[in-house]
Amino acid sequence: MKKVLAFFGAFNPPTIAHIQLGRYAMEQTAREGVLYVPSKSVYIESEQGKSFALDDRERLSMLRAVAVHHSWMDVIDREICADWQPRTYETLCWLTEQGYQPTLLMGSDKLPELEHGWKYVEEIVSEFGIVCMYRGTDDVNAMIRNDPYLCRLSHGILALETPGDLKTVSSSEVREILRNREELCARLKALVPPEIYPALVK
Repeated sequence: MKKVLAFFGAFNPPTIAHIQLGRYAMEQTAREGVLYVPSKSVYIESEQGKSFALDDRERLSMLRAVAVHHSWMDVIDREICADWQPRTYETLCWLTEQGYQPTLLMGSDKLPELEHGWKYVEEIVSEFGIVCMYRGTDDVNAMIRNDPYLCRLSHGILALETPGDLKTVSSSEVREILRNREELCARLKALVPPEIYPALVK
């Protein structure tokens, strides 16, 4: 079976950190590839509470466009194509049936959610394991050590230090830039002749 990291997330949109950290984690853990598993937009907005999600097909297309240039990267559309939002554990089991030996790759910002926001956490840890990358100023080992629930799971969580310049790259920042651009473009459109507007927003 092919040993891989399974990287679940919104990828709303994908960033350089998603790609570079995926490869970095793969190399550091001696895996053979990284599977990117985007979740459904309805889940992103209703369950994760994000105010804006790019269309499912758009995010899938973006990831696939990147994967063309990286032989170690594959994009799995199971969750986006499902009629419901599968749980992470269910998709990990499905990946096993497809011939993979997956380990969950996640950022440390997800650690506090595991106890009350996830299902089948103990099964994920015992059957697949977790590789957890540092986000922002988080200290993964300290987070685990200071949380009784995470401490019980520590045998199945590998903390992986993140290269400093990638710790703070986020999709949220990209979305904010896009939002500001849309607002600025609308304002600009109201101020300039329509004949020159296309040239100004190239």
